[in-house]
Amino acid sequence: MENRSQAPLIFAAFFAIYVIWGSTYLLNKVAVDELPPFLLAGIRFVIAGVLIFGIAALMGKKLDITRRQLLNTGLAGFLFLSFGNGMVVWALKFVDTNFAALIIAAQPLLVMLLMWLLQGHRLRPISLVGVALGILGIYLLVSQDATTRHPDAWIGILMIFAAMVAWAYGSLFVGKADLPGNSFVNTGYQMLMGGGMLLVMSLCFREPLSNPLEWQADTLWAMLLLILFGSIVAFTAFNFLLKVVSPEKVSTNTYVNPIVAMLLGWYFLDEPITLQSVVAALVLLTGVYFISTKHKTISLRRFRRSRVAR
Repeated sequence: MENRSQAPLIFAAFFAIYVIWGSTYLLNKVAVDELPPFLLAGIRFVIAGVLIFGIAALMGKKLDITRRQLLNTGLAGFLFLSFGNGMVVWALKFVDTNFAALIIAAQPLLVMLLMWLLQGHRLRPISLVGVALGILGIYLLVSQDATTRHPDAWIGILMIFAAMVAWAYGSLFVGKADLPGNSFVNTGYQMLMGGGMLLVMSLCFREPLSNPLEWQADTLWAMLLLILFGSIVAFTAFNFLLKVVSPEKVSTNTYVNPIVAMLLGWYFLDEPITLQSVVAALVLLTGVYFISTKHKTISLRRFRRSRVAR
């Protein structure tokens, strides 16, 4: 049950994963036009991890970690950052920012399905209605020719789908795993581990090195905003929410992020917004309401076993 005393923090954390993460699609799109995708993501997360540890040390936070916690943060960093984020950044070479965000909007469906299959959680019909509305909204968006302008857009779609599966499983894993108790410190370890793996992936794929002193101004600003807000602020908020609310509620950010990404892509990158896109956005937001509502309904169960009432 959510702690009412944490309501302001929960509200601020949801704002971070809704709005700030929605803007990262634009920032990554700007930066990946100049930088290789794995190198871009690796630099971003390693620097963010170092800054987080520096801030934590100044705040007097203990950075101690057990062997199991280190392994768990490494796995979480791989699922969320190395694979989850790295593949999405790579996909932005082939798809528009709004299209990438809209595909990822199907993630709550994967989270709920994994919770049902792997954990035996109940599936409420009201939540299924929300997922159905989300899928309908996605269909309305991706069925337009304007959203798949790149000839190799299908490659980006496959990359994003693989990243979605990793992110969905990571959401369930983090909710149960033994991790550092402080969300800020936990984020720092995931950033360093995930960022380090991304740099190794960059070497394995033989991505060309890039001198930061030669980056264009837009790339420098995009990287700065990605590190400070997209990585440190939003990802810390994400890890905090996974500990205090259910994973399917946290995953509703994938419904709101496309709206933010769509508006920013239209304003800064001239990506098209049609009347059909506006209707689809309204359908997606309605889906958010149905997934997050606490309205009681009859439940469907994956496992027919008794549970101790809490």
